[in-house]
Amino acid sequence: MVETEGKERLSRFSLSLAADAERAARAWLQALAQQRRASEHTLLAYERDLAHFARFMTGHLGGPVSLRDLAELKPADFRAWLAHAKRNGDSPRTLARRLSAVRTFYRWLKRHENIDNPALTVVRGPRLPRALPHPLPEERALELLEAALVEARPAADGEDAPWVGARDTAVLSLLYGCGLRISEALGLTAAQAKPLLDGTQDHLVIKGKGGKERLVPVLAASIGALRRYAALCPYELAGGEPFFRGVRGGPLNARVVQRLMAQLRGWLGLPETATPHALRHSFASHLLAHGADLRVIQELLGHASLSTTQIYTEVNAAMLKRVHARCHPRG
Repeated sequence: MVETEGKERLSRFSLSLAADAERAARAWLQALAQQRRASEHTLLAYERDLAHFARFMTGHLGGPVSLRDLAELKPADFRAWLAHAKRNGDSPRTLARRLSAVRTFYRWLKRHENIDNPALTVVRGPRLPRALPHPLPEERALELLEAALVEARPAADGEDAPWVGARDTAVLSLLYGCGLRISEALGLTAAQAKPLLDGTQDHLVIKGKGGKERLVPVLAASIGALRRYAALCPYELAGGEPFFRGVRGGPLNARVVQRLMAQLRGWLGLPETATPHALRHSFASHLLAHGADLRVIQELLGHASLSTTQIYTEVNAAMLKRVHARCHPRG
């Protein structure tokens, strides 16, 4: 099944890749899906970036690209591709992503096709500014959770009912109280939530990116929000069915939560950076500000590398500087 999907996914490459290179690219995507458990979004991104590279090289070399061509490309060839993409409007971040996808493909080729092209190692990607996350101040995060429960507020998915407000509060409580990604919160099943509801468990086992599992404690306030939603929800919440439901009873869509946050931004005068993911950033930043160990935060967030988590130390330093400049008599 996966191989069939891979063939369909790469059918557009037939004019850009020779048969041997197309076979390798198909096998690479299959490995990403099966072994690394890459999401559909990630697979599509890799596909687009490799297709972009293959199309350019076809014109650059004058014909479909073979494995031998891939092995013999020079640094100037890779740089010509990046320069072409830049002239056509690719941002530095897009260029870096495209280059990363091609590097990943070449690493796979080295392991499975015995193709090693050192030319790619000397090609440098664009220098990117380090983007800092934008957590909410603690008082605004709590205010947002309270506002989500206001029953007079028109619901983000078109229905004004007490259970919808309870559901919205429960979702946001997991994003902020547990640092979950929106996909992780909406992927919660009724069976996973049941031990929290009946008091036999105070934590969740979350399967994050790459299938990596982590244990996440759930605050009493968040458990209370889940119980209130479960008591009011008009749909049966049982077994492997989604715990969070839309107004028609199907799985709650992430777009509904995004619309909810946009609505609350307008109500509370929050910046555009106040997105569902900003609550995850707020979770980490607020824990750090209250003395939590960085490695503990890494485990709670499910980051593979501590360097990813360390960005929150820069956020807190930036916040300290702003407070110092605003509050000091000579600021």
